[in-house]
Amino acid sequence: MSTTGTAAPATGAAVGHRVIGTSVRRHEDDRLLRGLGRFADDVDRIGQAHARVVRSGSAHAEILGIDTAQARGVPGVLTVITGADLAGIPPIPIRLPRGDEPAESLQPVLAADRVRYVGEPVAVVVAEDPYTAEDAAELVVVDLRELPAAVEATGTKPAATLEAGYGDVAEAFAAAEHVVELELEVGRHAAVPLETRGLVAEYDVAARTLQVWGATKVPVFNRGVLARMLGMPQERIRLHAMDAGGGFGARGEFYPEDLLIPWLARHLRRPVKWTEDRAESLVALNHSRQQRHRVAAAFDADGRLLALRDEIVHDNGAYLRTHGLLVPELTIGMLPGPYRVPAYHAAVDVVLTNKTPCGTYRAPGRYEGTFAREHLLDVAADRIGLDRAELRRRNLLRADEMPHVRPLRALGTDVVLDAGDYPGLLGTALERTLPWRAEAERLRAEGRTAGFGFAVFLEKSGLGPHETADVLVEPSGLVRVHSGGTSLGQGIETALAQIAADRLGVDDTAVHVVNGDTELQPFGLGSWASRSTVLAGNAVDLAAQAVVERARQVAALMLDVPQAWVEQDGAGFAAGGRRVELAEVAAACAPGSRYLEAGTAPGLQARRVFEADHMTYPYGVHVALVDIDRGTGHVSVLRYLVAYEVGRAVNPALVEGQLLGGVAQGLGGAVYENFHYDEQGQPQATTFMDYLLPTAAEVPGVVEALVTEDAPSPDNPLGVKGAGEGGITAVGAAVANAVRDALGLSGDVGHLPLGPGRVAELAN
Repeated sequence: MSTTGTAAPATGAAVGHRVIGTSVRRHEDDRLLRGLGRFADDVDRIGQAHARVVRSGSAHAEILGIDTAQARGVPGVLTVITGADLAGIPPIPIRLPRGDEPAESLQPVLAADRVRYVGEPVAVVVAEDPYTAEDAAELVVVDLRELPAAVEATGTKPAATLEAGYGDVAEAFAAAEHVVELELEVGRHAAVPLETRGLVAEYDVAARTLQVWGATKVPVFNRGVLARMLGMPQERIRLHAMDAGGGFGARGEFYPEDLLIPWLARHLRRPVKWTEDRAESLVALNHSRQQRHRVAAAFDADGRLLALRDEIVHDNGAYLRTHGLLVPELTIGMLPGPYRVPAYHAAVDVVLTNKTPCGTYRAPGRYEGTFAREHLLDVAADRIGLDRAELRRRNLLRADEMPHVRPLRALGTDVVLDAGDYPGLLGTALERTLPWRAEAERLRAEGRTAGFGFAVFLEKSGLGPHETADVLVEPSGLVRVHSGGTSLGQGIETALAQIAADRLGVDDTAVHVVNGDTELQPFGLGSWASRSTVLAGNAVDLAAQAVVERARQVAALMLDVPQAWVEQDGAGFAAGGRRVELAEVAAACAPGSRYLEAGTAPGLQARRVFEADHMTYPYGVHVALVDIDRGTGHVSVLRYLVAYEVGRAVNPALVEGQLLGGVAQGLGGAVYENFHYDEQGQPQATTFMDYLLPTAAEVPGVVEALVTEDAPSPDNPLGVKGAGEGGITAVGAAVANAVRDALGLSGDVGHLPLGPGRVAELAN
C-alpha cells in the first residue's frame, strides 16, 4: 500500500504528540489472535436452557395448525411456543423509517396464519440442552396448505415505488446525439459472517431486569425496540455487545430471535441461549442486492452527459425488515455517483417475493448502482468512439465544483458532495496500473483472454444525526472511552483510542475503549453505514478536548499559576519549569482533594455529542486485470487496485485492511455468490457446496490499496471520511468491465455474478 497526500494536523492536539495518522497495532488483535475473544456463544449463564427455532419449509402456505404435543413430551423439553403465544406483540419495526412503508409488509416475530418464505420462524422449542431442543424441534408438525409462490419480481405488483430526480430528462434525451440503454441485473447475495448469530438472555426476577448478550451493532436501538415489544422500561434492559465474526450490515439488526430469546428468558425465569447454525443462517440472515436495471444515458456530440435515467425492480423478499426501503432509496439517491449529471430520473419498484427478506449488505445500493452506471459508461464509450477514461474525465465533477449540492436525498439527508478531485484520483489510478494494460496485451499475444477494466465510484459515510462518547481519566493514568460505536471487526477500538490518545497526549495503549454497553453509553447509535470513525471519532475528540480543558484548570491550581500559563506537555501540563502528569491531575479530581473546587463534580471526565447535518462522501477507483478460460468460463482476477480518498486516515493500516477485505468480499457477488430459488420458492443454495464464497484460491494474488488524503471533509473537525465500504463498492463494475474487455464484447455482460456458465455463453 502507498499513501499519498497530506493530512491536516489535529488542531489543538497535544504538541509534538501525533497518534492519528500512524498505523499502530490493532488493540483487538491481542485478544482475538490469542483466542481470547468473547463471542456470543462463549457466554454461559448458570441454569441456562437452549432454544431451537422451527422454520417453515414452504415458501408460501397457509398455516392450518401447529401440533406441538410430541415435542412437548420429549424429556428435557421446557416449553414450545408458537405465534399464538405471542398474540398482541406487534411486528418488528423499521429502524430508519421513511414514513411511507406499508405496515402490512412488516415481519411478525412468529408466523401465525401464513408463512411467506422458507426459513420463516413458526415455533420455538426450549430444552435443557441444545441437542434435545434440536431433536424435539423436528417433532413439531406444521400443517400447511400450499399457496402459489412468487419468485420473479419483474411483472409483480410492487409494494412500494420510489422516485428521485431533477431536471428535464425527457427533453435531454430528445436532444441527445447519443443514447445508450442497457438491461442489467445483480444477483441475490448476502453477508456471510464467519460467526453466525447468537444470543443469551437472562431475566432477574427480583430486580425485574433483563440482560442480553450478543446484540452487537445497534444495541441501544435494539434495547428500545425490545423494551416496547416486551412492555418493559428500557432502563431495566441491558444489552452487551460482544466480539463478532463480522457484521457487514446484516448482523445485529433486530430479527425475530432478538425478541424470542429475551421473551423466553422472562417467561421461563431462566437464562436462554440460542446459537444459529449455518444452514439457518443462509435462509434467515438478511439477503441483499437483487435488482434489475433498465438504465440509459443521453450524451451530446462530445460525449458529455445530458441526462441519466433508470427503471429498477428491487426484489426485497418476503417482508420489509428493519431497513425498510433504505436499500432501494440508496440506489436511486447515489446512482449519479461522482459525475456531472444535468438531468436525472430514477424509479424503483420494491417487490415482495417469497424469498428470504432483504436488508443491507456492505455498500448497499451503491454496489448495484455502480455496476449499472459504470458498465453503461463502458458500453457508451465504445459506441460514441471515445476512450473509456476520456468519457469519464469529461463528465466527472472537478475539484473547483466542490462542494456540489445535488438535488437528491440519500438516507434521509440532502446530498452535498463535500470535497474531492475525482478526475485527479482516476488519473492517479490509471497511471499506477499502466503496466497492467501492457500485461493484458502481452497475455493476448500469447493467446490468452485477458482484459483490463476499471470503475469510478462515490461512497457515502458518516450518517448522523449524532453520536455520543465519554472520556474518563483514572488516577492510574488509564483512559477509558465509552462509545456508542460497536466493534464488528473493523478496528474501531483502535481508531477511537488513537483519537483520544492524540488529544490527551498519552500512548494509545493507555486508552481502553468500551463499545456497545447500553448501561455505560445509553445514547449510542451504533456502527453501521461507515459512520463510526466520523461520528464516534469526532465525539471522542470533543470529549477529550473537554477533558484537556478541565485538566488544565486543575493543573493551574496544582502549579499555583494562572490557567493561561499552563501548557499541555505530552501526557501532562507544565508552567514555570514545573510539570504535573495527567494521572496526577486525575487523582487531584477525587472527592476530598484540596484542588477540587466546591460545587464541582469529582472525576476527570467528559461526555460530548457530535452532530452531523450531512454525510461525508469518500470516493475511489477500482481497477482489475482478468484472465478468462474460454473453455470453462472461469474468471481469474490476476491483479486488483483500489484507489480511495478517505479524507484523513486515523490508522492507514486499518483503512488498507478495510479495502483489501472489501475486494475479496465484492469478488463473491461479481463472480461466485448467488442465492437462487426453484419455481416453488425453494432455496437452492443452502450449503457452502452450493453458495460459493471466494476462498484464498480465488482472491487475486496481487491486490493493492492506494489510500489518499487529499480532500479532508470540511464537515467534521477531524476531516475524516468512512472507510468501511469503499473496498467492495465497485468490484462488480470493475470485474464486469474487465470481462467485457477480455471478451471484446460490443454489448454488455447482462448480469452479475459472472459465473462460468454465463461467461462461457458470452465467450461463444
